[in-house]
Amino acid sequence: MTYLRVLLRFFQANLMVAMEYRADFLANALVAVASSLWTLAALQVFFMHRPRLGGWRYEEALIVAGLFIAFEGIMAALLRPNLEEIPEAIRQGTLDFVLLRPLDSQFLVSFQRMQIWHLTDILLGLGVVAWALARLGWPPADRLLLFGVMLLAGLVIFYSLLMILITLSFWFVEVGNIMELIYTFFEAGRFPVTAFPTWVRIVLTFIVPIAFITTVPAQAVLGWLRPAGVVTGLAIAAVLFAVSRAFWRYALRHYTSAGG
Repeated sequence: MTYLRVLLRFFQANLMVAMEYRADFLANALVAVASSLWTLAALQVFFMHRPRLGGWRYEEALIVAGLFIAFEGIMAALLRPNLEEIPEAIRQGTLDFVLLRPLDSQFLVSFQRMQIWHLTDILLGLGVVAWALARLGWPPADRLLLFGVMLLAGLVIFYSLLMILITLSFWFVEVGNIMELIYTFFEAGRFPVTAFPTWVRIVLTFIVPIAFITTVPAQAVLGWLRPAGVVTGLAIAAVLFAVSRAFWRYALRHYTSAGG
């Protein structure tokens, strides 16, 4: 409960900052929405010429696109503003202020900053998913529950992967190029993974597991996901999160702080 209260306070503080300049807040929100609509437009253009994309019909692929928009919003609202601050905090020694607080340091460096206007992306993405499901016919409760579980697993997978890479900044000055490479791979998540050649599917599933962010949750809600896929997704999420926690703690033991 303590961490939930702190998370709420972070949200309130960031909302107050964002609303100081309301015109700027509105402009940023409109830009975020326009970017999301571009993803939908690209999908619409493709289906004007072909009936299926990697075996997916329009409404089915729309679920993937909606999840991509929502996850892109989460990344822009929460992950990038926080994780990209870590290398600078290490170089300048300001990470000391985080370590002195009586809360888990990984939690603090992951959630203290939020770009509130990107919540519009999340809402728009989830709205697209809901519209597509309504067109296809609402799935039963067990599929919706599995959908939620796989969504959470996908978020944990992506967060853990980014956290592991950003923790390398305790030893290496520049990790930005690696992060940009991951963001580039993430762009492939706007389409079903089956739309790509076999070798790309393998990369997006097991090396840079982008498939678990959008395609796998969509398969879950459509009733296509086999038990082996569920177990694999949950196992990858658990292993990557455990590795990210252990690696962060290991890195902190090698952190010399501002005072050397």
